[in-house]
Order: sequence, then structure tokens, then C-alpha cells
Amino acid sequence: MTSSTSLLIFSFLSLMSPHLIVPAFAADSNSTSNSTPILLSCGTSGSIQDTGSNRTWVGDIGSKYISHETSETSIIPYQNPEVPKVPFSAARIFTSNYTYSFPLSPGRYFLRLYFYPTNYSNYLASDSYFTVTVHPYTLLSNFSAFLTVEALNYDYLIQEFSINITSTTLNLTFAPSTKYLNSYAFINGIEIVPSPDLFSLSPAYLASGGDLTVFPYDSGMAFQTMYRLNVGGQSLAPSGDSGGLYRSWDDDSTYIFGAAFGVTFQNDSNVTIEYPKTMPQYIAPILVYETARSMGPDPQIDLNYNLTWILTVDAGFYYLLRFHFCEIQYPITMSNQRVFNIYINNQTAQTQFDVISQSGGIGRPVYEDYVVNTAGSGKMDMWVELHPDTATKPEYYDAILNGLEVFKMSMVKTILQV
Repeated sequence: MTSSTSLLIFSFLSLMSPHLIVPAFAADSNSTSNSTPILLSCGTSGSIQDTGSNRTWVGDIGSKYISHETSETSIIPYQNPEVPKVPFSAARIFTSNYTYSFPLSPGRYFLRLYFYPTNYSNYLASDSYFTVTVHPYTLLSNFSAFLTVEALNYDYLIQEFSINITSTTLNLTFAPSTKYLNSYAFINGIEIVPSPDLFSLSPAYLASGGDLTVFPYDSGMAFQTMYRLNVGGQSLAPSGDSGGLYRSWDDDSTYIFGAAFGVTFQNDSNVTIEYPKTMPQYIAPILVYETARSMGPDPQIDLNYNLTWILTVDAGFYYLLRFHFCEIQYPITMSNQRVFNIYINNQTAQTQFDVISQSGGIGRPVYEDYVVNTAGSGKMDMWVELHPDTATKPEYYDAILNGLEVFKMSMVKTILQV
């Protein structure tokens, strides 16, 4: 299995080629940056085409982005055919602290780090533990890509972060752990993509009883993408994303609890997805809103279970969950036909949610953001549940969801541990 855990991308003007794409939001009023994407293939030279997304990656050997500290490069001796060649054909290896410096315009960016843990030259995959920082954020702390892919049953890993840069340089530092003998750091690929501030466009509500208390947003917050799910539909490759952001959207079926999968469906042939004027298309691609999962046609069954997703996260952090909704099949065209409640970790996020009322009609997308706090440490299961509302006596006792994103939040500029 390959990793498609979501992460976002960056690239810079000096690496621009005819194949690189200027983000579609560049002329949008929500844009905070005029930089162009960086796609850096670490441990290689020249340029190479990514056949999956038709983008050009540039090798970091001889690049002006690397520092003068000592590092090594290694070609991957054997590559699993399930692993994309770009950017996983080589790696840059660090036995001491090492910094890439990227000149950027101030603004918010998606940063994606690509890791393929294998034995490099004389370095064992299991010996690699390291920290990754972008001042003032610590993105990964004592991180082992080897242990992470083993736990997830992935071949490779992509870690995605959304960070706000206030200076004109992004300094990305890899530091081998001092806690483990023979430890080293490595990286296969780096993407930097300018992004609008996706988190400030609408309020986020605390999941604390359904009273819709607004969570205070700070533009300096950092976010780590934990999950990005195309609910009821197939996985979407980065090339299928909107806004030139190249996000990956995963199939949600892996995370459904038990055998209660509900039903999946597509939009009726005479239903066209139309974004409201207040909602930019880069929030999510049309393909996300053209499919959905609901509880099913039998109200007696629906009233006796919750449509549930279980998502493993790190305890002790705040999380922002973005729910994407769109009614896409007749006869759901009016308010109070399908009304349901939303729960996160046994906390009520919202009661009596009505997609038609919130969106304004069939075929019109809407999204809602909720924030939940988690206690403790280590790994934990986050439960996301939908259940029909009965108080409003809707026409159909059912619930629907089209997409779901989960972001770990940094309340202050401190560690986003993995």
C-alpha cells in the first residue's frame, strides 16, 4: 500500500519550467503570496518529469537552496515498483544539522516532505531518527519514517504542513537525533506551494455541546494534514485537485467503523455542482462534491446506528475538522428533508444540520469547520459520527457527507509532533 496521507506543495521562480503550474488562485483576492511552486528532487541533478501529474522536478545537487554543511546523496538500490520514481529515486542524507534556504514572498504555504525509508549506502533505515524545523515551528520531532510506514503499512510517506511565512526566506532544517546511536536524517523530495489562507475564510466552531462557539483563529497557526478523504468516492490524485494546490484525496472506506458502510452514490445526471459566489473552488474539487455517503434508505436501521469513521491521531492536540457537504440527488431539494447531528469524539459539534438550508439548494457545496481538543499522549482513535436528527421530524431520517479533512493544529509556534 502506498501513502497518500495528505500534504501540500511549493515551488520557486528560479525552478520554473514550461511544465510548472502557476496556482489558479494567484489572481484571487484570498491569495497571500506571489511565489511559484518549488519541486525539489533530493539527491539528484538535472530535471525530471513526474508522469503522474505532468510536473517537472529539479534536482538539488548544485542547487542554490542547499547550505554548505556536509551531506551525502544516495541512489535507491532497489525501488519497489509500487513507489513512484519521482521523487523517490534518490535521497539526501544528513549526519549533522543541514538547512535548505528557499527565498519566498511572505504568506501561507503548503509544505510537503517526501520520505522513502530504505537502506541507503551504509545507513540502515531503522537507524534514522531526526527533527525537522521551519523557524519558528518544529514540524517533526525525533521522527522515524521507518517506524511510521511500518505502522501504517505504507511503502512511502508524505508529510504535509500549512505554515505562514512572515519573512522572505523559508529555512528548512534537518537535525539527526542525539538520542540514538548512528542516527541520521534523510529526505527524498520537497514541495513548496503558495496557498491562500484556507483556514480564515469561515469560522470554526468548538465541538463542545453544539452551541457553535467560535474558535479564535490566529494567522500564525501551523497545521499538519492528517487526513483528506473523498467520502463515497475514489481516491483523487494531486492532478485532480482544484486551485493548483495538488492535494491528495483518499477513499474513506478504510476508515468506516464496522460493517455499517451506509450507501455511496454520485450526483444525478441533471444535477450540476455550482459553487456559491462566497466559496472559492480551491476549497475542494468538484469531484469531491459529486460523490457522497449516506446512511441508507431504511429509517428504522438509520435511527439505530451512527455513520462512523475512526481516525488515528496523536493525543494532546487541537484538531480542525472540515466537513464537506452537497446534496446531489433528488428528491432532496428542500429544507427539513434530511437533518442530522454531527459528533466528534463523543462531543456534539452541531445539532440539526441541514445541508439544503446551509448551502441554499441542491448541487450547491458547503463546508463547516469544527475544532476539538484531545487529552493524553500517544496514539488515539478519533471518532467522527453522524446520526439523524429526530427533534425536527425531517422527511428522511438520514445523514450525508461528501468529504472530510483533519488537520492537527499548533496553538503556538511549537512542536507538531509525529
